[in-house]
Amino acid sequence: MPDNKAFVQSLYAAFGRGDIPFILAHVDGSIEWVSSCSAERIPWGGARKGRAGAESFFQALAEHLEFERFEPRDFAADGKLVFVHGRTVAKVKQTGRRFDSEWVHRFDITEGRVTRWQEFYDTDAILAALAGR
Repeated sequence: MPDNKAFVQSLYAAFGRGDIPFILAHVDGSIEWVSSCSAERIPWGGARKGRAGAESFFQALAEHLEFERFEPRDFAADGKLVFVHGRTVAKVKQTGRRFDSEWVHRFDITEGRVTRWQEFYDTDAILAALAGR
């Protein structure tokens, strides 16, 4: 049986070194990529489909945020599901405002590929930073 927890940890390590192509190489071509809130309110928010959708999520992050801390902390695996609890401190480039948010990421993994990814975070804190409050 594959070690899905270690697999997900390798994806976070890739993010930490800025290796987005590594992450994209390990997502299914028809992945469902879902981030809290809508893209109209949070640029990287909303639902996306496929590798191109996942890539657009990372592009939106890079365009709008400067990460000060990105800390995946707790990992829990149950078969094909992996849940990660963590924390992000980031600055919104357009407003200069920071937010500090705990989050949970859910990964669905089938045959060594991420088939669904979903995140939950402190929407109010991010919206305030985007608005410059």
